[in-house]
Amino acid sequence: MIKPLLAAATIALFAATGAYAQDKKPERKVTPQQQRMSACNNEAKEKKLKGDARKKFMGECLKAKKPS
Repeated sequence: MIKPLLAAATIALFAATGAYAQDKKPERKVTPQQQRMSACNNEAKEKKLKGDARKKFMGECLKAKKPS
């Protein structure tokens, strides 16, 4: 009788702490570098680049999109 009750209490405790932790996450701000990386990454996916070709493309893309 005690084991099922203990198991239920443990599950409830983990569920409650998980929900509490999710409420406390701060809003994340995206930096300009992260925006460039995301845009270049999406473009590389569209072109279906892999390996060395992807590395070369990403390097050139990130250099080309630097803010002036």
